[in-house]
Amino acid sequence: MPRELALGNGRLLINFDAEFNMRDLYYPYVGWPNHIGGERNRLGCWVDGHFSWLGSREWERQVGYEADTLVGHCRARHKEMELEININNAVHFQEDIYLARITVHNMAGRSREVRLFFYHDFTLNESPIGDTVTYLPDQKVLLHYKRGLYLLINGRAGANIFFQYATGNKRFRGAEGTWRDAEDGWLEGHPIHHGSVDSTFSFRLQLSAGERGEITYWIVAAENFTAAGELNNRVLSQGVKNLLAATAAYWRGWVYKNGRDFADLPPAVVALYHRSLLVVRTQIDNRGAILAATDSDILAEARDHYGYCWPRDGALVASALDQAGYSELTAGFFYYCSRVLEQDGFFYQKYNPDGSLGSSWLPPVHRGERILPIQEDETALVLWALGQSFRLGRNWGLIHDLYPALVRPAADFLVDYRDPDLGLPLPSYDLWEERRGIFAFTSAAVYAGLIAAADMARLAGDVGREDRYRRAAVEVGVGISEHLYSPDLGRFIRGIYREDDGRLVPDFTLDASLTALALLEAVTLADPRLTRTMAAVEEGLQVKTEIGGVARYTGDYYFRKSDNLQVAPGNPWFICTLWLAEWHSLRAQNLNDLAAVRAILTWAAERATPAGMLPEQLHPFTGEPLSVSPLTWSHATFVSAVEKYLARRRQLQA
Repeated sequence: MPRELALGNGRLLINFDAEFNMRDLYYPYVGWPNHIGGERNRLGCWVDGHFSWLGSREWERQVGYEADTLVGHCRARHKEMELEININNAVHFQEDIYLARITVHNMAGRSREVRLFFYHDFTLNESPIGDTVTYLPDQKVLLHYKRGLYLLINGRAGANIFFQYATGNKRFRGAEGTWRDAEDGWLEGHPIHHGSVDSTFSFRLQLSAGERGEITYWIVAAENFTAAGELNNRVLSQGVKNLLAATAAYWRGWVYKNGRDFADLPPAVVALYHRSLLVVRTQIDNRGAILAATDSDILAEARDHYGYCWPRDGALVASALDQAGYSELTAGFFYYCSRVLEQDGFFYQKYNPDGSLGSSWLPPVHRGERILPIQEDETALVLWALGQSFRLGRNWGLIHDLYPALVRPAADFLVDYRDPDLGLPLPSYDLWEERRGIFAFTSAAVYAGLIAAADMARLAGDVGREDRYRRAAVEVGVGISEHLYSPDLGRFIRGIYREDDGRLVPDFTLDASLTALALLEAVTLADPRLTRTMAAVEEGLQVKTEIGGVARYTGDYYFRKSDNLQVAPGNPWFICTLWLAEWHSLRAQNLNDLAAVRAILTWAAERATPAGMLPEQLHPFTGEPLSVSPLTWSHATFVSAVEKYLARRRQLQA
């Protein structure tokens, strides 16, 4: 189930699904490790001898955010139980504390006792081996701990502490878990368990007819017990209500700090712009890694996830943030990249949040020979994004620190890793991580990366390398025109493959990534070949259903839902559709031309989830989210599309 709430502060990240189940808890890095792993930490309710979990179909739920904040809201109503529950929750903007304030409304015409149950299915450090959960009677808290990780759980029902607790085993020797113990409304109170453990807390309220009662609940995360106790005391002294209010105020100030004039953009687009900035922020670790996604449901597909930093995704996200005025975030990413850059000046496929090498499926062998298993666009785009960041923010520290550590070795690699006959990059894997060859997207990225490197070499006083990088970029540009354009089709092509006998085999597949030729300025906007290419992408990859949008490429197999390629050449992807919005902004000659951009931005706002999440792709017939949700790249591309629209509008008005 897609994630509907992402609540975080750059160290502690917690995701909820649309049923208000807590599904992921990451600490101390955003994206690693996941101490829930996609299981369901649930909230249940007991009244008049009847029990129901909040995620069941018996409840009518609305899950979303308080406007322009990272404070979540859930409203749930159970008609038969005559109860309404309202929840505000957040991760504190500064401290590693999850906070929830729950209001319970007794809608019955009589007094009743209502009990709420909080179920905790933690698997610390992604392994059930050696976990401990215990009740601490002196502090009256539950504590899950293992090897430098402490999750302390506490709460209040009005002025009262919790009612009952239970600790136990789960998914081991037939044990279902303490959630089963909760369903009779009574917890047995065993004080400690170890191994594969779980726990449940309960609170009770005595409510008169029509009365509302309040429960506060919190989880603190820390690396030692003393720190956990200090955070617990802070909540007790300041109160959940006040900490939630401070968190809401912080995020509203953050998201509005640059005071954008959104001109004629619809309110739904403006709201999604702000939501996208906030969602992107939750996916960035404070030490610099930008995570692709933290929705762990994708584990069911391949026993792996998107919780890595792809340098390509990170570079494009950083570019969007720099356009929006958040260079304080992007600087950390570029320093992260300088730390993980390989000695020879390139990036591998992806990295963990702590900077260690991530998993990969890119073969290091091709036709029996050892090859470099990389996507060269990743190395190039980091340089391009760094150049954009300096141009927008004029942060001289980036040039001073990162020219020798990042720019020079990466740019030298891009110059050398080229085919001497074609001028183009040597074969590498494409941005979709599916095939190996020489591609238009990769070539455009290398061109843009080398131009940026040349500009930064000039600023660093490295005149010799400036000339070397610029000449190499020109050669790449010539190679694109000579080898990646089809006169017969009248457009640029996805790529070429070199056979063992030296022959070049063209790949004519229509691919949305051809947009990079325009967005990375590898081909001039006035070039009719580019215009024809973009027209082919817009027409040929359009999903011709009520859902609409643009597919990645013709015949895309990933999560494919239809074999009728005339109707759905692939599933609609947000990034591919929004690339077209950016293209239309760049080529607009008057304000009327911008109507196409507004239409695409409105399409994206209408296809977001109720809470404002943008997944990777959509079902072409139902519109339901597919793959991971939210995808950081999707939200960043929306931000970038809005920024390009506003910038172009200002230019045309001027």
